[in-house]
Amino acid sequence: MTPSTADELAEEISHHLEEKDRAREEALALTRAVVRSSGAAIRSVHRGELDRALDLAGRAGEDLASILNLLKEHPDVRYSGLVDGAEQEYAEARIVYSLITEGTIPHPREVGVEMTSYLAGLGDAVGELRRHILDLIRLGRPEEGEVHLAAMEEIYHLLMSFDYPDAVTKGMRRKGDVARSLLDRTRGDLTNAIGQRRLEVQLRELEERMRGPL
Repeated sequence: MTPSTADELAEEISHHLEEKDRAREEALALTRAVVRSSGAAIRSVHRGELDRALDLAGRAGEDLASILNLLKEHPDVRYSGLVDGAEQEYAEARIVYSLITEGTIPHPREVGVEMTSYLAGLGDAVGELRRHILDLIRLGRPEEGEVHLAAMEEIYHLLMSFDYPDAVTKGMRRKGDVARSLLDRTRGDLTNAIGQRRLEVQLRELEERMRGPL
């Protein structure tokens, strides 16, 4: 290899690495924005600010699309784990919004993330459903939580139906175990709350009957 050829090769490699590093840094900044917007979208859903939640989720989706565009020439960076957290948070936001507002689980193609990121977001959505049910209990509307408890159970069974190594599912077994624990606790909380509410109604009715007509 002649010195001139070596210099040209070094320059070409340096240019390639500079492009890769620049794309990585820009993508990293955008992943943080995706995580922030997705988390804010979930909080907005819990507050009942659904238009804001939809807007934030849309913003997160646009930033995620920008990340994928930035890294399309750098698949090694794309699949290094850099984007996983952002995809998971975005998937969780989309899933939580759909479950709480429509009672449906969006298809992975509709969400537009890698399948393992979708499953991770689905697993994390179980905790948000528990939070929503506890909010309903505090508001004196525990019966409304039953449909969300059913969704938690459906997600748990879906997660546990995949019997693959962690290297393939990226820790899905652990998320399934956490979902099972949350499901059991939430079922107990909801059963107690509904029982308490029915008892209160029965006591009020008994009180009214004992008073009799005035």
